[in-house]
Amino acid sequence: MSPIGVIGAGSWGTALAVCLARNGRSVQLWGHEPAHIGQLRAERSNRQFLPGVGFPETLQVSADLHELGTDCDDLLVVVPSEFFRSVLSQLTQVLQGPHRIAWATKGLEEGSGKLLHQVAAEVVAPGTPLAVVSGPTFAMEVARGLPTALTVASRDERFATDFAAALHGGELRAYTAQDVAGVEVGGAAKNVLAIAAGIADGLGFGANARAALITRGLREIMRLGVCLGGQPETFMGLTGMGDLVLTCTDDQSRNRRFGLAIGRGMTIGDARKSIDQVVEGLGTTRVVRELAQRLGVDMPIVEQVYQVLWNNQRPEAAVRSLFGREPKAEAG
Repeated sequence: MSPIGVIGAGSWGTALAVCLARNGRSVQLWGHEPAHIGQLRAERSNRQFLPGVGFPETLQVSADLHELGTDCDDLLVVVPSEFFRSVLSQLTQVLQGPHRIAWATKGLEEGSGKLLHQVAAEVVAPGTPLAVVSGPTFAMEVARGLPTALTVASRDERFATDFAAALHGGELRAYTAQDVAGVEVGGAAKNVLAIAAGIADGLGFGANARAALITRGLREIMRLGVCLGGQPETFMGLTGMGDLVLTCTDDQSRNRRFGLAIGRGMTIGDARKSIDQVVEGLGTTRVVRELAQRLGVDMPIVEQVYQVLWNNQRPEAAVRSLFGREPKAEAG
């Protein structure tokens, strides 16, 4: 059985690599910064992102992408969505023989608004099995072996089953699904709602407002997801409601913390600096808003988050605009 190659040595990529290795799989973890990879190799841990979590013996690190393309049949891409296409393009230059490619990236392609499986289909060889890994997960909790459940979605049932089996073990439970589009929309759009919930909490608007934003936000995600080919039931599961609740309510979420900082009066720039990691929801807000307008999908919460982040709307005015809308049937 060949090693699994994990592309991306940030917090989430490292956590998944650790999880796979703990389950007995041989893993090669790749990062684009040789100095960082050298530190990981020397210390056998990712002190920057996952302090206190040691690497299992079967986890090796590499700055050589060609090595992964040669040695690993199954690859897991875990990079920010803005780099997803370029990293896949680099991979196609070094792959030797047939491969299966999964990703744990959550987001949409800026500019095109494409879901990541659509991007992958444009870049990799036709017929390549593809899968997305998603769900309510924080990297540190997965790395520490705390109880977690996630989903592997693929139109290739064998690949979904195989990759879920590789992840499944210890305190991590992996499920399979076929609704790739629904899983991707849930994983991307929830980051926008996490920013909204953070802003409301930063303003001190209370638990009632947070619950309303989560519930109505789920309705918005479902409307967009179904329009993009997702199945309604997907959004009631781990990669929809589960991921949304997690990121809207726990301060381990970068997007929620980003919203909290804005609600407490920070500028967008200072809020980004305070997180000191990629805030996927910032760019995703603009992409989701453009998609909603293009498709005629009503997403008022997303619209107000967009106005705050990209049009200098005051957060107080944005939240009150949402709650001041005309009454309507809840099912709408």
